[in-house]
Amino acid sequence: MEGLNEYLIPYVISQIVSVIILIVAMKRTKATRILFALLFFSAFCANMYLGLVKPNDYLDYGELAIPLYRDFIYGWFSKYVSILIPIIATGQLLIAIGILLKGFIVKIACIGIILFLLAIAPLMVGSAFPFSITVSIAAFMVLKKKDLNYVWKS
Repeated sequence: MEGLNEYLIPYVISQIVSVIILIVAMKRTKATRILFALLFFSAFCANMYLGLVKPNDYLDYGELAIPLYRDFIYGWFSKYVSILIPIIATGQLLIAIGILLKGFIVKIACIGIILFLLAIAPLMVGSAFPFSITVSIAAFMVLKKKDLNYVWKS
């Protein structure tokens, strides 16, 4: 994969984190939801800041992506990056909040996690692929749970 040497340490850390999330999802749904909230809130903070301060940095992901995504990033996306990244970050914030709540809202947040992660998978090293697939499986495991109460209630 292109760019792997340059991003090897964060890439390996991302893979370890994804496996930890998947293992936790097998045993502890609420803990997994808290991990998702932390992950997506962190992503919100980073993306909102960078999206407002250095939006063109996101164009660098084009060189790591599959050709279809590369064309999209260097084309349409490049014209609206300063608008799109804060919108994406807002979606990440909504996921972080929703995953902590209960019932149907948690299910919507899980679907949001899965759709977001599958959408960024073609960024390859830029999204630490296969991180997005592994964590999507963990989100699907949470989605299939019946009793999804608030994380702060036992």
